[in-house]
Amino acid sequence: MSRRAVVVGAGLAGMLAAAVLADAGVEDVLVLDRDDLPDGPRQRRGLPQGRHAHLLMAGGLAAMEEIVPGVSLRKRLLAAGAHEISLSSGMLARTPEGWLRRWRRSGPVMLTCTRALVDWTVRSAVLEHPAVEVRRAAVAGLTGSAGRVRGVRVSGPDGEADLDADLVVDASGRGTRIVPWLERLGLTGVRTRTVDSGLVNASRLYRVPAGAERFPLTIVQADPYVSRPGRSAMVMPVEGDRWLVSCGGTRGGEPPADPEGFLRYTLGLPDPIVGRLVSGAEPLTDVHLSRSTSNVRHYLDKVPRWPEGLVVLGDALGTFNPAYGQGMSVAAFGARVLGRELDRADRLDAPGLARRVLRGAARPVDAAWAMAVGQDVLYPATRGGRPGLADRAATAYTRRMTRAATGSFAAASAIWDVTSMRTSPARMFHPSAVLAALAGPSLPPLSGPPLTPGERAVLAGLDRAGV
Repeated sequence: MSRRAVVVGAGLAGMLAAAVLADAGVEDVLVLDRDDLPDGPRQRRGLPQGRHAHLLMAGGLAAMEEIVPGVSLRKRLLAAGAHEISLSSGMLARTPEGWLRRWRRSGPVMLTCTRALVDWTVRSAVLEHPAVEVRRAAVAGLTGSAGRVRGVRVSGPDGEADLDADLVVDASGRGTRIVPWLERLGLTGVRTRTVDSGLVNASRLYRVPAGAERFPLTIVQADPYVSRPGRSAMVMPVEGDRWLVSCGGTRGGEPPADPEGFLRYTLGLPDPIVGRLVSGAEPLTDVHLSRSTSNVRHYLDKVPRWPEGLVVLGDALGTFNPAYGQGMSVAAFGARVLGRELDRADRLDAPGLARRVLRGAARPVDAAWAMAVGQDVLYPATRGGRPGLADRAATAYTRRMTRAATGSFAAASAIWDVTSMRTSPARMFHPSAVLAALAGPSLPPLSGPPLTPGERAVLAGLDRAGV
């Protein structure tokens, strides 16, 4: 398998796709991106969501480790300052049903760091393979026909030029042009659905105050059940002894960009703990806003005819409200499907390869879509969908499970397994999970966050808000 593959997009999905192509024996893997990529873990222009909180869940990290063999991405990220957080004991989480307890028993973990560090670490590891090259170029379209894609057309200062390839992977992200590209080849009728809660993210970096280095990740979740805009906030430890503080508000409840308004927003949540923490911390940046948060699904896997030689992965196939922390893991799952199908194929242009990858990659996209949209449609000003009977039934069960999780380890474990993306949402309907949901919490609800005495002292020492 020694021919050329072109990957459109040098983000996470694109670099993971390049890794599996190189590992499969493709000797020329060319990754094209319109951005001038940073030479370190810094924010890039083409990823506006990069400044906000990203959670690398256990399932996604496991897929990445499988994709980039011989390299422990986990060890590299931890060495660069990422934090490993236990979902069972290492965070304070206020859900719409109350505070979750912290358990001494083990549970899945996640890594927290800036998105820039994740992208840089993955890109550096993948570029260690001599077959992979990243080149700055703007892709203007596909070449070939409705039956087979033959390459891409790139545009530059000297005009347009065609670049031949045996396989093209569109991993160009939320801004993909895949639908008009296909239309130019004569493939029309792609169904696209958008569900937009109007979420605005606002984030700011702070220096971790002395003595607060081990304070747990803290999150106040949005409440979709009260017929009001969703409002949330998170304090997340990241590399460089910093806290990344991210707020999110759906249409009508958007967080502001000015520092005083940002602090007021955190203090005005159902619990003011985030505002109390950051009121005594030193800000390191301005407040950054982002509005590109809608759920968008391109149903390419449902198109009756699909050209050979074209694969679509990551956000180019489906994007999700970033509040649910699914995007990086779904990108990894899609790249893993590509790798497994390449292992089964005898050559890069094997008949049906592209179609099989597309259908396989669509499965984790659909699972993430159902989870994200199922909550977003509950917000009153969401555009593109309203809750149906199935949504309402799922909501009732989810609420019951979440209420049970405030005082039941079995219920909490089911939620952790799904949110960490180690298992499919079907885990919520395992007999043990159903019994836990029916039984409800075995312990009484907490009246406040489950802080240790030391953590309570840290919070009191930082609180300048007087709440």
